[in-house]
Amino acid sequence: MNASPGPSCGEAISKGFSGICDYSSRSRRSEYWYMVLFNFIIETILSILFNASKNSSFGTIVAIVIIIYSFIMLLIVLPLSIRRLHDIGKSGWFFLIILIPLIGAFILLFFFCQDSQPESNEYGPSPKYTSVACGYATQV
Repeated sequence: MNASPGPSCGEAISKGFSGICDYSSRSRRSEYWYMVLFNFIIETILSILFNASKNSSFGTIVAIVIIIYSFIMLLIVLPLSIRRLHDIGKSGWFFLIILIPLIGAFILLFFFCQDSQPESNEYGPSPKYTSVACGYATQV
């Protein structure tokens, strides 16, 4: 069983945006963390723009863009987080552990940092591990 190479940053972000309504499959660790990095960069840029123009009409526009962007990212990151939990063999309902103050976030961080289950599980075949048979890579 071999690990297939991970997606590039662009591929991972594209998968994140295209899986907006997919709550049933699996997502690799790299897909999740590239999306987190992308979100961090965009939010940092928007925050800098907002802080630089708080007292102007441009600041109001940036504030509206931040609200819209945050809502869109919620619609993208929630299913991605659930697919990430599926990849380690956990139910998507484990995401509700975030509601436990402080400790819930650390538990989720631990889950999101775990490696994929190499075998297929109830959520589908492993997106990371493949079996090479007769020169062709197939899902295990």
